[in-house]
Amino acid sequence: MTQNLKTTYLTDKKFPFCPGCGHGISINALNKALQELHYEPKDVIVVSDIGCSGLIDPLFATHTIHGLHGRSPALGLGVAIGVAQKQNKKVIAFIGDGGATIGLQHILEAARRNVDMTLIVLNNLLYGMTGGQISGLSTQKFKEIIDFEKDIPPFDLIQLAHASGARYAIRVNAPNKIKDTLKKAIETEGFSIVEAASLCPSYGMKKMNELLEVVDAEEAFEHPRAATKIKDKETVSLIAQTAVIPTKYQSDLKERKGIMIAGSAGGGAQSVARFLAMAGMYAGLDTTMKGEYPITVGTGFSVAEVIFDHQPINYTGLDNPDYFIIVTEDGLNKVKNKLHKDAKIYIDEKLVTDELKSEFPNIIAVPFSKMANRKSTALAAATYVLAKEQILPIDALKEAVSTHRLKDIFVDVINKVIA
Repeated sequence: MTQNLKTTYLTDKKFPFCPGCGHGISINALNKALQELHYEPKDVIVVSDIGCSGLIDPLFATHTIHGLHGRSPALGLGVAIGVAQKQNKKVIAFIGDGGATIGLQHILEAARRNVDMTLIVLNNLLYGMTGGQISGLSTQKFKEIIDFEKDIPPFDLIQLAHASGARYAIRVNAPNKIKDTLKKAIETEGFSIVEAASLCPSYGMKKMNELLEVVDAEEAFEHPRAATKIKDKETVSLIAQTAVIPTKYQSDLKERKGIMIAGSAGGGAQSVARFLAMAGMYAGLDTTMKGEYPITVGTGFSVAEVIFDHQPINYTGLDNPDYFIIVTEDGLNKVKNKLHKDAKIYIDEKLVTDELKSEFPNIIAVPFSKMANRKSTALAAATYVLAKEQILPIDALKEAVSTHRLKDIFVDVINKVIA
């Protein structure tokens, strides 16, 4: 901590807020507080989420993390536990009153755990980014003005945080108090929360004296409990426990290849992708596999991707598959916009139309559905393509399916296809 008051923790970017927005007051106050505390910019980690307060990331010349609406306290807590405590960093999270309502449980959990971090709540009494709707922190006096939910009280975030175990919890309304308040909060060892009143000239109060008439009274609570210290403990590595798949077969693969399998729920696309990935490893290749299917799981499409390479695969996305294996209409509808003329498109003959053939002359129609029953069609199709393209030894695929409870049925399907 060797910085002087000339150090700034802000970039040269212009504040993105509406003219008159109060968020800038808190940001400038934080900059001054950090200056007086002499933190190195790289020793500070600023966490934000969605909303007007979430626009701060480019403004800070520190480490920054941007998360989902209401989740900045949870992200900050994770960083404080996993990184900051070990490396003597300071975590400062921002959230708006809308985000605080959405992520209330995250705030209470951070307060309960009492790990060293500071949460700044920019309370302008409304959702500024989406049109000025009220939030769970909109005060009774403010709601009386806009004639909305006057009989439903707001959360008292500071009392809730204190009751949950926060080391320091304070609401501050006067702009000239924010810097010193933030300074004390940051110096507090443990979880500290500062709720700062903020103007929203677009939908709320345009002047500070108007805002002070409707905000809740300032209050502060300090807790005698000590900050939580996380103790590391040695555990057995999950990677060390992972079984190593030995190389048993030789692949003729010359360069990276990607396969996309498109079928329907219950048709085995995901299982086949796992078999292919395992077969690739048996053949000494680096492989990845991932699946996509709707939340209903038991109906609709089921799409899986597999990549094979002799080199480590650092990016598992399959933007331009080399091979498509399409066995049902659900699968075709899902991947049709990904088809391209440089790929080989193996598709069940019943799905081929003149329009499809005209658009993709690289289509290869195969009677996959006649090779096996519905639950094994994807396996039959994958076996056909492996044998045709010589991507992997068929014996490697047989080895992969041998771990499944239906191995005898699956091996029979493979044998019939290659016969």
